[in-house]
Amino acid sequence: MNENESQESNGQVKRGLKARHVSMIALGGCIGTGLFVASGSAISQAGPGGALTAYVLMGLMVYFLMTSLGEMATNMPISGSFAAYSSKYVDPALGFAMGWNYWFNWAITVAVDISTAALVMKFWLPNVPAWIWSAIALAIIFLINAMSVSTFGETEFWMSAIKVVTIIIFLAVGALTIFGIMGGHFVGMRNFSIKHAPFVGGFPAILSVFVVAGFSFQGTELVGITAGESQDPQHSVPKAINEVFWRIILFYILTIFVIAAIIPYTSHSLLGSSATDIAISPFTLVFQRAGLAAAASVMNAVILTSVISSANSGMYASTRMLYSLSNSGYAPKALGKTAPNGIPYYSLLVTTFVSLLTFISSIAGPKIYMWLVAASGLTGFIAWFGIAISHYRFRRAFVKQGHSISELKYHAKLFPFGPVLCLILCILVIVGQNPQAFMNFDWKQVLVTYMSVPLVLVLYIWYKIKHHTKIIPLDKVDVSPAHEDENLSKLNNK
Repeated sequence: MNENESQESNGQVKRGLKARHVSMIALGGCIGTGLFVASGSAISQAGPGGALTAYVLMGLMVYFLMTSLGEMATNMPISGSFAAYSSKYVDPALGFAMGWNYWFNWAITVAVDISTAALVMKFWLPNVPAWIWSAIALAIIFLINAMSVSTFGETEFWMSAIKVVTIIIFLAVGALTIFGIMGGHFVGMRNFSIKHAPFVGGFPAILSVFVVAGFSFQGTELVGITAGESQDPQHSVPKAINEVFWRIILFYILTIFVIAAIIPYTSHSLLGSSATDIAISPFTLVFQRAGLAAAASVMNAVILTSVISSANSGMYASTRMLYSLSNSGYAPKALGKTAPNGIPYYSLLVTTFVSLLTFISSIAGPKIYMWLVAASGLTGFIAWFGIAISHYRFRRAFVKQGHSISELKYHAKLFPFGPVLCLILCILVIVGQNPQAFMNFDWKQVLVTYMSVPLVLVLYIWYKIKHHTKIIPLDKVDVSPAHEDENLSKLNNK
């Protein structure tokens, strides 16, 4: 038995994630219903050219974001890293706000996902009450996360692998359909030039799809959460980042291209794409065009796997963030305790309880549920904003204090262009969520859309006033590399 396996309950998580787990978790985290179902709506809004442009730009931004995260994660591998980086490199008040924002986001997302899982199950068993399937899904996710981090990693690896294999098969079938080998007739590129294609609606339409694409890519930042429990973060994190970028670009761009080539943007089926209507998933439509009759049932199974995978990752991410908040002094100390298997069990129980309460509210109080979901709507982009600004200040502080970039184990590409681009695009996406609501003075819709922004500001201002924190001067920022226990000690003594 090695040192990690014999570790007692001393408040430390275990490094049980293998390199292949980290790579697949980061990849699987951003391949979900956004790609399998809602991608059709992107094509219908902006046409094939507009959708491809939006996804390419978002993929580029995500790559720079990942390299920023990778540079910090290899220098300071720690569970729940976003709050720690914001605290250490910017302002403790920002770390407090970012940490609670991210935990809240994923705790709510788990509840949304188990609700979606129940709706997906209705495809096969419409007469069984939805709450039964949600309860089963939540129980399964809790058990996976309660066993060990390696169990979580292995489970997520195989669920992500199912999604990846599905996309590969889809691309192969799509290519054969485009050339007329399947489906009975040659399709070619004709749908790229019908009516107003390839670009429909100009820049405003591309911007609206850019927002959709941003939600589709959320989850890539999970590689920063896993760094604290990776067996070799200095090698596995950079490898995961490089692999994930090319896979995302390959899968997303080729998938959008195949859908746009086979299904015209004018199709009403694309307009109706939603996360729970499997029958009109663009994947299902393409498979049916190719003559595969069982497409709907197969895609329903894949989407169910995708939803469970998302909830599983959400439970892991929110649990580790709550654990990190505790060890940073931002949450009760008990939440930082771990079981002998390295699982922060109190944080897991609290997150599960909050997810359960949120799910119950979807039955007992739909309005409360709607507000909770709305409050978590932009938190992913806010987390990205926090990562970008933390990396910008980390690198500037590192150089200002006389260090050489060669000392870093991993170098983010094209600094400062990368984090600056991320900051600009995150602001653009957040503001561009629903500008029409401002123009129409629809303040209720404005509140529903942008609620997470004032919530983060309230958290930031409250902590700043209470603890009199200030933005850390660059020459005072602690840029030294450290291990998990050293990181937590420094944060507690901030």
